[in-house]
Amino acid sequence: MGHIRQFMERNYRHFNAKETLATAKAYCEHLDNGGKMLVTLAGAMSTAELGISLARMIREGKVHAISCTGANLEEDVFNLMAHGEYEIIDNWRELSKEEEERMYDRGMNRVTDTCIPENVMRNLEDLLVEVWQKACQSGVRKFPSEFLFQILDNPGIAGQFQIDTEDSWVLAAMEADIPVYAPGWEDSTMGNIFAANIIRGKVDSHSCVKSGTEQFQHLLEWYIECTTNQQDQCSLGLFQIGGGIAGDFAICAVPCIVQDLKREVPAWEYFAQITDAAPSYGGYSGAIPEEKISWGKITKTTPSFSINSDASVVAPLIFGYVLND
Repeated sequence: MGHIRQFMERNYRHFNAKETLATAKAYCEHLDNGGKMLVTLAGAMSTAELGISLARMIREGKVHAISCTGANLEEDVFNLMAHGEYEIIDNWRELSKEEEERMYDRGMNRVTDTCIPENVMRNLEDLLVEVWQKACQSGVRKFPSEFLFQILDNPGIAGQFQIDTEDSWVLAAMEADIPVYAPGWEDSTMGNIFAANIIRGKVDSHSCVKSGTEQFQHLLEWYIECTTNQQDQCSLGLFQIGGGIAGDFAICAVPCIVQDLKREVPAWEYFAQITDAAPSYGGYSGAIPEEKISWGKITKTTPSFSINSDASVVAPLIFGYVLND
């Protein structure tokens, strides 16, 4: 038994710790029974370097699809290309408005304790504008993630990487050829840049980037294929980090297929969430799993777990348990 498993099974006996251990054990059971797992990423998990453990999960066949915010998609690539230029702010809670303004003037964009340099965004912009425009001219249409895969698949870019490629979950997803959905991609730096370059005339039209509903259609077809294909049929689970659009986009696949497509598929057969949000004011991020039953997303028999904690601490522990570290 791995050291993380030993530690958790010895110490994680009550409260959020007990829920964390139960979540990890059920994840393993789901995979052992032939199931597949979709992981959703909200917040700034890529800047938190979740890729260190998530990339291994993908490469070892323990994650089979990703739904993430546009920020998580691009920030894994930012980290891959410019990690050595990041700045860590230990006293981030004490920064004055004037200090924040000076960071802006230097082109350092702060995410809690981590400052991402503006230049990596501009470098990636140059690469993306070229492939976006070529796609427009040739009539090719792709997901936001697929354009990043296209860039990362260019042998010439590997020399620009500043971290071990084993720690990039986007690279791992590309190599494993798993679907990566980025609902609401326009709410990200690269989504903003895409719109700006259309206005500037550097990219001909919006048509080269597939819409959110097209991504959702792909998710529906993927779900149906996984759960109904007689030759490769399996159950699907959803491991939700945070909440928001990345989580709700993915979990809505089941009620859409059943209620709108009028096709019978099994509900999600595992559900877990890590969140620091409380259930209040109708918010999705803090909604308890039971609320999802009334929407047809899971059923009363679905193994479901809710860990009220910091995902940057808890998710790597669960992944370590699943990986038997």
